[in-house]
Amino acid sequence: MPETRFEVPEMVRLEILSKLPVKSLTRFRCVCKSWCSSFQTPHFITKHQQNNLHNNNLNLLLKRCLGNTRDDIYYFSQLSTEKGQNFSVQDNIHLPFFEDCWYAPVVSGPCNGLLCLHDADKVALWNPSTREFKTLPQSTVQRPPSVDSTSFGCVGIGFDSQNGDYKVVRFVTNYFEENEDEGLMGDWNHQVELYSLKSDSWKEISVPGVQPYGSPLFNNYVNGFYYWQAIGDSDYLILSFDMVNEKFSALPLPEFGGSLAEYYLELLDFNGLLGAIIYPREGTDKSFDLWVMNGSWTKQFSIESLPRVERPLGFWKNGELFLESSDHELVLFDPSTRELKSLGIHAYQETMQIITYVESLVPINGRSEREELIIRRPAGDASN
Repeated sequence: MPETRFEVPEMVRLEILSKLPVKSLTRFRCVCKSWCSSFQTPHFITKHQQNNLHNNNLNLLLKRCLGNTRDDIYYFSQLSTEKGQNFSVQDNIHLPFFEDCWYAPVVSGPCNGLLCLHDADKVALWNPSTREFKTLPQSTVQRPPSVDSTSFGCVGIGFDSQNGDYKVVRFVTNYFEENEDEGLMGDWNHQVELYSLKSDSWKEISVPGVQPYGSPLFNNYVNGFYYWQAIGDSDYLILSFDMVNEKFSALPLPEFGGSLAEYYLELLDFNGLLGAIIYPREGTDKSFDLWVMNGSWTKQFSIESLPRVERPLGFWKNGELFLESSDHELVLFDPSTRELKSLGIHAYQETMQIITYVESLVPINGRSEREELIIRRPAGDASN
């Protein structure tokens, strides 16, 4: 009897492959040229990402530092998300590009699996799934005359879905001595510049009437908009930037019944909506209120009187909340049982930041981690 050969249609093969992790797809690029080219198409990249989102396939990076001197460098730890592994450290990742920066890097995003890392005038894009890293070019935006010095402030990353472009927005402050002849009044002025991955260049855009401040603790990119806390002439508000039309707008803060002198307010992406988590600055027992913007601010839920915790770090798959304890240990709170689980991971006070991201094949036209001399060291001790 002749052997029956069953040929799987190409569309079905690609559908199956789009459900695999990036590590497997990287290996399978060597199978044939058609697979390699298919994995790089926008359709496959989007399908792969949608499958990961649908299945809630999340990954965890922990940014931290072990001390507070210039010899103590910030680094990232890849945490295990496998069931039963208790979020143990898999790899410790060192980025040489930021090693001479004491508080670097500030993390913006993720946006479709991409992270924007920045400190002072250094900005880079990183896809930790494909292990591609891109140093952004220096800005060619002209500074005003007679500038004494320039500092680089808040940064945001986002996706322009209309043009299929990834963008980085950055706030710049120029300091100068007052010079009436050149029309410079005061001690500083502001600029805003926008980077496009498609053009690999910066341009200047209009400055909003308010200025953002602070470094994000959570992901402040939500569905095409990036958000910052900001201060206007007399009050605090939220500044948003639309990545498609490249325009700023302002939103009010939630009316939570307190003041920012007494409470911390952190913005975040909560299930595709803008959220704000609010908690007291003082006290050893902390309560956390989550507000969500959906046309207007509404309080989503409250977590009352958690003992010996310092601050929130991020939500996990089923509503669990990562926290930094008063002993500067990473802990996980389960609201359904009110159990606080110690994860055995420590850092210097208030240097921990959790980055939750979905695996992505999005290319950034950069170089491999190996070419950038980025070091991934397997953790010898899962508790460090």
